Formats: sequence, structure tokens, C-alpha cells
Amino acid sequence: MNLFSPTEDTIAAIATAVSPGQGSIAAIRISGSSAIDIAKNIVHVPGMHNWSSHKVLYGHVTEANKNIYIDEVLILIMEGPRSFTGEDIVEIHCHGGIIAVQKILERILDSPRVRRAEPGEFSQRAVLNGRLSLTQAESISELISARSRKAAELAINGIEGNIQTTIDSIKKRLLEQLTEIEARIDFEEDLPALDEKNVQNEISAIKKDLNEIINNAKRGSWVRSGLKVTLIGQPNVGKSSLMNRLSKKEKAIVTDLPGTTRDLLESEIVLEGIPVTFIDTAGMRETENIIEQIGISRTQEALNQADLIILIFDYSNGWTSEDESILKQMPTNIPLLIVGNKSDLKCNYPSNKDPKKILEKENVVLISARTGQGEENLIIHLLKLCGSCQIHGLDIALNERQLDLANSTMESLENIDKVFDANLPWDFWTIDLRQAINYLSELTGDDLTESLLDRIFSKFCIGK
Repeated sequence: MNLFSPTEDTIAAIATAVSPGQGSIAAIRISGSSAIDIAKNIVHVPGMHNWSSHKVLYGHVTEANKNIYIDEVLILIMEGPRSFTGEDIVEIHCHGGIIAVQKILERILDSPRVRRAEPGEFSQRAVLNGRLSLTQAESISELISARSRKAAELAINGIEGNIQTTIDSIKKRLLEQLTEIEARIDFEEDLPALDEKNVQNEISAIKKDLNEIINNAKRGSWVRSGLKVTLIGQPNVGKSSLMNRLSKKEKAIVTDLPGTTRDLLESEIVLEGIPVTFIDTAGMRETENIIEQIGISRTQEALNQADLIILIFDYSNGWTSEDESILKQMPTNIPLLIVGNKSDLKCNYPSNKDPKKILEKENVVLISARTGQGEENLIIHLLKLCGSCQIHGLDIALNERQLDLANSTMESLENIDKVFDANLPWDFWTIDLRQAINYLSELTGDDLTESLLDRIFSKFCIGK
């Protein structure tokens, strides 16, 4: 790793979420050579105590005059290199809320040789000091922002070093091929001829493994970012009722009046480890009402941004010309699931409106939003159509930055096929091999620039 000298400043920040009336405990983190001295200066600890490493002390943070207490606290001392950043760290645990936490941070920042930490600066120092790999640090950020158990599981695997180990293994195999080729270039007369076919076969095998990692990253993005599912259909077919049924919340107003929903309503649930945001839209129909027209315009936008569209119709009334008109307006590039709601009611439609005959070639699921009948079958079809049911067995998933570099690596390896087909000298093989290795080194943090590190960690939260 290209190690840069971290700033000699001592840094401080609130390391926990802060909100009025929320959280009984908050933590302020100080890291750097002055961390312990700063804590000693602002905290009064009764009695005689040794401020030794990995010890917890009890005391009070005081005002500058030392006479007025700000809060009752616990002090955690961790001397470097046995700390998160590799530097001396002190964590002050105080009561939650806002006032006490902010006042303690102000007392810390009033000390000399200390400044407020930049976003992600603690993690950045941990990477620079060799306490964490870059992929481990990124996984910590993903664990904090995880929206489902599966997302947290993937983040933990990254923290344990699984991404690093997997990428290092591929890089090692590429280095072995590069070493063999360069040895022939430098010592061709002293070594046996290299079997070009064997080299190509090994690179093909590496491409196959890398392609699996890339595909897993795409599946992992569903786990992290979730899916957007837009509900569409005529007014009063039960879109709001279905969303309430799936979310188990009364998010939408449900009445017998057509056109009740005038704006987009959202509700998020987790299905099989994947966060799914259901967007309940205004029913699509011709209308002179300006407010409804605005709602329908927003509906069109939601349709184009969806990962899946659920078109709902009233099964008890059969498939109507209005339903057919809506179907023809659906984007052709987005998966579509047709749901017949109110399947618990008596059907009163003529044979020419029989959905089973009209929609034989479509994905159709019957459900009763009122009773819940067919709900499980709907969820199965939903996940299958999105392809997100493939997350079972997913152990690691690259983030967006890592995926871009993995794709660049794949492009370099595919260039080698062109070199092979053109029967070019070994020197040309090494160009793309080196580039592929460089991309993987950047992915894991073995080949970084200071500006790149700043860009990566600026996306982290302050205090992490």
C-alpha cells in the first residue's frame, strides 16, 4: 500500500447519532497524539487513577473554570497502535440528546492542537496506519447504512476480509502469469518455451471467476439499495389496499371513492432480505381535475424509474378495455406483473372479459388485499421477475467503486484475447496483464493516491 503520512492533528467528532429526546447514550471520539491529554484536561476523575490503555474511567466533564459539571461520563482509553485508527484514542460516553453532547465536543475543540474530524477521517487514518484494508473500511460504512439483515451480513463478510481475500487470490493468479511471461522475455534462451494455450486457458478461468464476482455485485446492489415497485391500475381497484396489506401499515387512505390517491405514496418492507419500496400511484384515467392530472404525471415518472411494475385490476369485474389501455401504456423495458385483486368477491363479468383467457401469456397473480389470500404467491412472483431471488448463497458483493474497477479489469483481460488472436509478441500480453493487476490493486487499496482516498472517505459519515 502507498502509505501517506496522516496529519499530525488530533481530531474529534461525535461518533453516534444525535437527536433530541433520542438515545440514552452518546459517544465523542478523539484520535491523535493529544487525545489523552485533552481528555485529562476536560474530565474530572475522582480519586487517584492511572490513565492506562484499554481501561474505563468514571468522571465528569467540566466547564473551563473546572467548577461546573457539564455531564457525568465514562472515558475509554485506547493507546495506539491497539486502537481503531492505530493512534491514541479516547472515547467519552455521555448522556444522549443534543445539549450535553455538543457542549462536550465544544470543550474538546477549545483545546489546542485539535480540530473537528472530516467525514470518514477516523476510518481513513485506520487505513493509512494499516489497521484496516480499504475494503474493510468501506464495509464498515455499508454495515452502518444496511437496510436489511442480508445487507448487514454482506457488510460483515467484507469487514472480516472476504472481499480482500477473494480479490487478492485473483490478483495472485494474474501475477503468476505475468511473471512467467516476463521471465520468457528476459531469459528466453535459458527457459523452456511457454505454452501459450495454457496461459490463455488460465486467463479464461480467471475471467470466469471475475465475471461471477461482477454478477454477484449486481445482485448485491439489490440488497443494499433495494427495489422500487410501482403499483398502477384504474382508480379503486385496490392499489392502496394492496400496499397496506404488503407493508402491514395503513399508509394509504382506502375508500370506495375513485381517484382517492392524488400523490405518490411510498412504503418500504424487506422481502427475503431485500428492501422493497412500494410506490402507490394515482389511478390512470382521463380527467379534467388539475390535481389528478399532476398525480398522473408523477405516475408516469414513477413507472419509468421502477424495477418492477405491478398492474392491478379488479378480478371480480374481469379484464376491461380500460385495463387493456393501461397495459399498452406500460414501459416495455421494465418487468411487469399483472395482479387480479378482489379475488374473494363473486365474479360478475361476461366471458369476453375473462382474465384467464385474455391474459394467458402474461404473468398473472390473483390476490385478495382484504383477506390476504394469494399474498405469498405474489411475493414469490415479484422477486422472481426482478431476479432478486438469486441472493441466496451470496457471500460477498462489491460496492459501486469496486465494481467499476472489476469491470475495468475484465476489459483488460478481454483485450488479451485480441492480442492472442493477432499472434502478437509476449510484450503485448504484459501490457494488459499489468493494467488488470493495477485495477485490482486500486480496488483493494494497494495502489492508491491521496486524492482518491479523500474522495472515498468524504462519503462516510462524520465520526466514522
